[in-house]
Amino acid sequence: MSVPIALFITGAVVALAIACGFVIRAQDGRRRSGGHLRVRAEDLAGRPLASAATLVQFSTELCARCPQVRRLLGQIADEHADVAHMEIDLTNRNDLATRYHVLQTPTTFLVDGSGAVLSRWGGVPNRAAIDQALSSALILNLQEQK
Repeated sequence: MSVPIALFITGAVVALAIACGFVIRAQDGRRRSGGHLRVRAEDLAGRPLASAATLVQFSTELCARCPQVRRLLGQIADEHADVAHMEIDLTNRNDLATRYHVLQTPTTFLVDGSGAVLSRWGGVPNRAAIDQALSSALILNLQEQK
């Protein structure tokens, strides 16, 4: 193979890697649908879900961004009466990572009182996105109570 062709191929691979990095970074912290996931009570180590909504954070011992998310979710839960925050450490629970399709930590779920996952965020979630999703969940909860 000639040197110019090798340099061209190397440059193309580097450009592709950079483009993929930008795409992955743009997806970090974005809100997605919860799909058909339901959080099981036995996975919460005996802790009950809040009646309106629960922010479930999946983390690991070596997660550098998890403390930041823990503080954010704790603040949000403290601001609302019927909202709780709980953290699940996946360090020794690979089965939960598989069951809930957690590919990175932190991952955050917004769960209603029945355990249905309403929204999910991979990475550090945006405060405005959490507030918007939580407002929708609280409104749905109020409508169900009537």
